[in-house]
Amino acid sequence: MNDKELVKIAIDAMQKSYSPYSKFKVGAALLTKQGKVYTGCNIENAAYGPTNCAERTAFFKAISEGEKEFAKIAIVGGKDGNITDLFMPCGVCRQVMAEFCDENFQIIVALSEESFKTFSLPELLPFGFTPKNLS
Repeated sequence: MNDKELVKIAIDAMQKSYSPYSKFKVGAALLTKQGKVYTGCNIENAAYGPTNCAERTAFFKAISEGEKEFAKIAIVGGKDGNITDLFMPCGVCRQVMAEFCDENFQIIVALSEESFKTFSLPELLPFGFTPKNLS
């Protein structure tokens, strides 16, 4: 699957966001190394702490289905669903990625299917704490 297709899926996932408090909708599309895609959207909660990011929603769905090898993720977001800037995954999401992804994992942040940037996980989480640190 090419990056444009993955971004399109993330944009579609963003429409399912449950974000009545911040009005900031986020969508993610996670591609496994086997070629399967898992989507996620942010899901807010009135207590704020139980809120879950789109990226973690996609990862947790995939992991709960037995997936453990990932190639890349596309992420889009914006106030009221209007994508106006490139939004990076939060620190918690980066840490979840570090748990399950290798240094070749790609993070695509997008404005549209035609406009996006790609980063490696080490670029966004230098010196990250990973399972290797516990060996």
